[in-house]
Amino acid sequence: MTTHKLKGKTVLIAGGAKNLGGLLARDFAEQGAATIIVHYHSAASKADATATAAAVESAGAKAILLQADLTSADAVAKLFTDAIAQAGHIDIAINTVGMVLKKPIVEVSEAEYDTMFAVNTKAAFFFLQQAGEHVSDNGKVCTLATSLLGAYTPFYATYAGAKAAVEHFTRSASKEFGARGISVTAVAPGPMDTPFFYGQEAPEAVAYHKTAAALSPFSKTGLTHIEDIVPLIRFLVTEGWWITGQTILANGGYTTK
Repeated sequence: MTTHKLKGKTVLIAGGAKNLGGLLARDFAEQGAATIIVHYHSAASKADATATAAAVESAGAKAILLQADLTSADAVAKLFTDAIAQAGHIDIAINTVGMVLKKPIVEVSEAEYDTMFAVNTKAAFFFLQQAGEHVSDNGKVCTLATSLLGAYTPFYATYAGAKAAVEHFTRSASKEFGARGISVTAVAPGPMDTPFFYGQEAPEAVAYHKTAAALSPFSKTGLTHIEDIVPLIRFLVTEGWWITGQTILANGGYTTK
């Protein structure tokens, strides 16, 4: 009988060096995963990836570090083949890679548009494609979207637009991979208290976001925290396996759809 536990599992985390991906890697190791494959983007995040790998091994799991720029299909394919070459198989694949741009539509350059869709859309599509090829039967796949999919707001056209495709990719992949027992989900956090968020926001916008969620008064900063999202992803790739094809907004009541 198939078990939906982390114990003994091999987990690939794209964007696993720091922030949400890094905390997932640490948490999954502590929860009994056997191997955590920590992907990082470039030399700039290698130190963070190395620290995460050390924490994973301190928790009793094996850590594998793999570097790749996931904005090319070949690089995503190599990430999966390298992961399997070193780990033997992949039970759970999670993609936390993303990039935010807050800018009026009339000011977005072609280069910025291309970058946003390469990071947020193309990488997500080919991650799902390779997961469909390489994740073991009865495996789990999860990727990150954004709660802005449920918002009516200016200035995030490229980011929210690029992430909107992930919602449809998730639905399609869940139908196509379901015959092998693989569940596919997307989690869409609200504004998170990480450098990922603060780099795009003016002080007045930060102040607004910190009060916009229904549960903001019960959050230490008013924002979504990575510690709020890790248990949800952990659930979706374990006992929550019956949930598939869904994009779940997790934002303390920041927005809904």
